[in-house]
Amino acid sequence: MLQIQENVSLKNFNTFGVEAKARYFVEINHKDDLVELFMDPQWKQTETLILGGGSNLLLINNFDGLVIRINIRGIEHRISHNDVFIEAGAGEVWNDLVNFCVIREYAGLENLSLIPGSVGASPIQNIGAYGVELKDVFYSCCAFELATGTFKTFTKEDCRFDYRESVFKSELKGQYIIVSVKFHLSLIPNFNLKYGAIEHELNNRGISAPTIKDVSQVVSYIRVSKLPDPSTIGNAGSFFKNPVINADVFTKLQANFPDIVNYPAGNGLIKLAAGWLIEQCGWKGKMVGHTGTWKNQALVLVNHGGASGAEVYSFSSQIIDSVYTKFGVTLQREVNIIS
Repeated sequence: MLQIQENVSLKNFNTFGVEAKARYFVEINHKDDLVELFMDPQWKQTETLILGGGSNLLLINNFDGLVIRINIRGIEHRISHNDVFIEAGAGEVWNDLVNFCVIREYAGLENLSLIPGSVGASPIQNIGAYGVELKDVFYSCCAFELATGTFKTFTKEDCRFDYRESVFKSELKGQYIIVSVKFHLSLIPNFNLKYGAIEHELNNRGISAPTIKDVSQVVSYIRVSKLPDPSTIGNAGSFFKNPVINADVFTKLQANFPDIVNYPAGNGLIKLAAGWLIEQCGWKGKMVGHTGTWKNQALVLVNHGGASGAEVYSFSSQIIDSVYTKFGVTLQREVNIIS
């Protein structure tokens, strides 16, 4: 029997650690719980918010609806020749899944080590780091359709992945709840070591022929050196997307800012480093009220204690305005704003 709670604090369910209350709250431990929940017509007519690890959202106000926390666990795997297929419950902690694969030497997730959040959020956001995106290892996902109470399988093509985007953030936003995700990995590593400081750190350690574990450990080391631990200071990781601009626009921008950090994004597009843009505007390590940017990475906004969601949002708006004034580039928030 599902337990529907009322007036529940969400402070411990979001990594920003901001205070907000849910009018109703329920935890889902099995996909069939969703069928039971939505057999009740009350919940079909109630606004819902899906929570996994709470690592990619900012709560501006109390939520006057039903918060559904997905806690579906379990990891299964199947090997066929050199192909490895992993299926994980949406409530699994993302980094637990990465460690599961690294220990068994299943290649593909090592660059995504230590990304906060749950497995269920990974395809929604098309999470990525150090040259690898979720779409590179995604096989399919199973999702519950709120309108019909049935389950549907989405292929990679169905998900329409783009940079930090998927069909679940656009046309199908709010219509499905992901219950499990299947990944296609390999027993033969094909490392991507060119992004960030991975190659440099491997060289520092005297590693010329890295293993999957080596790459995972180096990525984790780099992330820890740059990013704050949400258990000690509230944050949601990277707050802004790295902007992608036309190559012609970039050429003009580079003429004025020769040191601008950039990466090729394909199809005549260039990806800029949002953290670099923010830092050039003087925001790195800056504190305003109870919020600010992290001292080691300007891309990360933090809650120094007692910050409200509205305060963090206002601070992010100041940064967006500042970057646009200096560079003519509009930053987009990567986190999901719940207002």
